[in-house]
Amino acid sequence: MTSNADAAIAALRSGYDHLAPLVAGLDEDGLAGPSGSAEWDVSQVLSHLGSGAEIHLATLEAALAGEPNKGIEFNRGVWARWDAMSRTERATAYVTANEKMLRRYEELDPATRKELRVDLGFLPAPVDVATSAGLRLSEFTFHSWDVRVGTDPAAVLHPEAVPLLLGFTGGMFAWLAKPAALEGREAKVRVELTEPHRVLGLHLADPVVLGDVPEQPDGVLHLPAEAWLRLVVGRLSPEHTPAGVAVEGAADLDLLRRVFKGF
Repeated sequence: MTSNADAAIAALRSGYDHLAPLVAGLDEDGLAGPSGSAEWDVSQVLSHLGSGAEIHLATLEAALAGEPNKGIEFNRGVWARWDAMSRTERATAYVTANEKMLRRYEELDPATRKELRVDLGFLPAPVDVATSAGLRLSEFTFHSWDVRVGTDPAAVLHPEAVPLLLGFTGGMFAWLAKPAALEGREAKVRVELTEPHRVLGLHLADPVVLGDVPEQPDGVLHLPAEAWLRLVVGRLSPEHTPAGVAVEGAADLDLLRRVFKGF
């Protein structure tokens, strides 16, 4: 039986194997081009992913050795080194760093995948491998889309990751949602997802939360699951919205884009 840790690690591998050839084919102009992240070019996204992989590997190794998290000063040193790299150096180093992190995850035996607890440094308590790998999967999946959409405006999130990431969306609302954009308005929206099928209850208020599916919603939002995930991280701009998205009533897509401005 496949565990959540197994599934997250496998999705990290398939997503990386899909992205790596694209990165290898990017020239200087491609690396300097715009990404799906408004403030970063493609090389800066790769720097974020590569430095994140290096920090994540160090965090995993510390947990395996029974040592504490290396802390923010270690992280700052890694970020500074990656910031100082040229664009081509970032692309090359990203491939190496991500492959090393993945292989370490893949080497974990079933007992370790089940029992190990990892101190990520920013959560109140250590987490299991499924959560640790799942959080890295979230970061990787959205930022790999940032890289791919630079050359493919119709890019979608890697499909193997989508079902796994649906369970993370509600927990991300505390820092992703901006209820001030509602200007005091409140609404209960039924969110109907496809691929995979899910029905969610989106409660627009302060705070914005995922809750019970409303029996009499103020609006209905229909969209693919990957588009829903991109919406809540601020990556469903009009030019990147698939044709299958439909709204009814209070499910105002422009308002939702302001509530979920992303990162």
